[in-house]
Amino acid sequence: MAVRSTTRRALRDSECSIQRSLEVIGDPWTVLVLREAFLGTTRFGDLVTAIGISTDLLTDRLARLVEAGVMEKRPYSEPGKRTRYGYLLTPTGTELRVVLGALQQWGDTHRLNGDSPSMERRSRTTAQRLEVAFVDESGQAVPLDDVDFVPRAAGS
Repeated sequence: MAVRSTTRRALRDSECSIQRSLEVIGDPWTVLVLREAFLGTTRFGDLVTAIGISTDLLTDRLARLVEAGVMEKRPYSEPGKRTRYGYLLTPTGTELRVVLGALQQWGDTHRLNGDSPSMERRSRTTAQRLEVAFVDESGQAVPLDDVDFVPRAAGS
């Protein structure tokens, strides 16, 4: 659908929640850190191994996620070893599950590598497969071709 020029206005980056979100999670390495966190990986060394990221990059990405309130850094120690830190999703970070689910769903449709997806989205309660969708105020799924992004009027 074409954007109507009468409703379109330029969005400054500071006004756009998409831009502000990308400042936190817009880097591919960060998204992979989040994927691993959702899979239960919390330890720095395990993240390095799972993702194949350098320790310097991982340190930077984790610091950004902690600063943004997406993850929290918690100390742990194994018997006879020095204290280390694990990184756990906060409630704010857990809400990103829908973002990663949407990325996965899109990738399963348009970027599939092989015959089937590497993971499925399933309900913990019912084990049924899940789809990511837009849902209106009444709880009904809305078809993608009926979804419009509409900038708010200035001052509202």
